[in-house]
Amino acid sequence: MNRSEKLLQLKKEISHVIIGKEDVVEMIFIALINNGHILLESVPGTGKTQLAKSFAKTINGSFKRIQFTPDLLPSDVTGIQFFHPKEQDFQLRIGPVMTNILLADEINRATPRTQASLLEVMEERQVTIDGETIPLPNPFIVIATQNPIESQQGTFPLPEAQMDRFFMQISLEYPTFEEEKSIMKSYRSNSPFLNLKNVLTLEEIDEMKEQVKTVTISEEVEDYILNIIHSTRNHEDIQLGISPRGTLALMRASQGKAYLNNRTFVTPQDVKDVAIYLLSHRLVLTLEASLKKNAIQVIESVLNQLEVPVEAGAGQ
Repeated sequence: MNRSEKLLQLKKEISHVIIGKEDVVEMIFIALINNGHILLESVPGTGKTQLAKSFAKTINGSFKRIQFTPDLLPSDVTGIQFFHPKEQDFQLRIGPVMTNILLADEINRATPRTQASLLEVMEERQVTIDGETIPLPNPFIVIATQNPIESQQGTFPLPEAQMDRFFMQISLEYPTFEEEKSIMKSYRSNSPFLNLKNVLTLEEIDEMKEQVKTVTISEEVEDYILNIIHSTRNHEDIQLGISPRGTLALMRASQGKAYLNNRTFVTPQDVKDVAIYLLSHRLVLTLEASLKKNAIQVIESVLNQLEVPVEAGAGQ
């Protein structure tokens, strides 16, 4: 079974639990094979916990969830050294970050100090507790959720520099009428999560991480990626454009998109397909622009204004 068939099977399994979100599943998979973390924006009750749990189950990985609240401490995330009265010595207790897929629910409800403790773990892929360093499992990805902008009372919004550390941002919208009808039928008797099958192993994910790096990018497509990036740095509506970290993220996600389509080269369409997910959360709009439009609309306008190169790489 090739990788596109594997992905199709993965989508099919998860679609029993999360209906109508095939594109979201594909983006999470692209993040996974690129060691990228995801910022998931959604209102409560749209299935983000079930999505993360289902993904972990289908790749035979471990799953943990942290509910972020204002009183959550950094040690609640990473772990502590605690004194064991019976043993009369200090013992290490590693926090919930010791997992393959970590759901950081409502990350913007926690204080900046606690947010920073998770973001440090995301970057370093290890925890250090009282001088002892422990590597995290492989793979390790964080799916962090936050409330939509219109309901941010009592929250601590992530600063721009921390937003940039997320590989991509995905908006989980309400289901359509027909999708919600299917959800009602699927959950009428039992949760379909109980019947989810394992599709991939962690070893196969490791292999895919290496294989995706071999996907080639022609000079024309490289220039197209850079034209998108540099357009954000010189745009009248944008105060802060895309950083070099964002450039690399767009390149890697484009490779992931091509890889999942069983291609050995990236096309301009691959870049366009992933650009919104990779770039919108990294932008800071000017005050005037933010009153009239959002970051997704600005990225879409950038993509529409740029000339798309002829499909390159097909002969490679």
